[in-house]
Amino acid sequence: MLVCSLKTQSPQPVPDDGRYHVLRFPFGTSESLDEHRMHQAAQPDGCQVTDWRADDRSGLIWPIAPGWGFLSAMIQWEPGGYVELRDRFTRDPLGLYGPPDSTATDHRPPSRGMQSFTKVWQMKVHPSTPLGLLVAHDDDVPRRVTLAEFKLVIHTEGA
Repeated sequence: MLVCSLKTQSPQPVPDDGRYHVLRFPFGTSESLDEHRMHQAAQPDGCQVTDWRADDRSGLIWPIAPGWGFLSAMIQWEPGGYVELRDRFTRDPLGLYGPPDSTATDHRPPSRGMQSFTKVWQMKVHPSTPLGLLVAHDDDVPRRVTLAEFKLVIHTEGA
């Protein structure tokens, strides 16, 4: 079993454009768990991320083996005038190797209390296809995700 577990408590602005945006995560000691090096500043395709807060590539998990992937996420939003909050998992969200392939898309009404949501999904993963967690909202001003977690567990083929 191969695990990558990312977390950020740094608020991230999400524009009020209705489009999906990659959530970004810090590298190194800020990570919850990345012993298999699936979330590194030096990425497998040769790109180097220098500022995780400004580069969408910091939101990518690069599976290190093909297999059955269990993805999970937790997202907390600041209060706002939302009618709908949106999230999804996406294969190749930046279109590095082909068109993005989104799955597990949820459109949620805000709750009466804190805007905190979790999700779980399963799918085939492959080392040549990075994964991302994307979010959007429909408020008429930019809003922030205040806390996020993104996790991948790979059960390798034949194991």
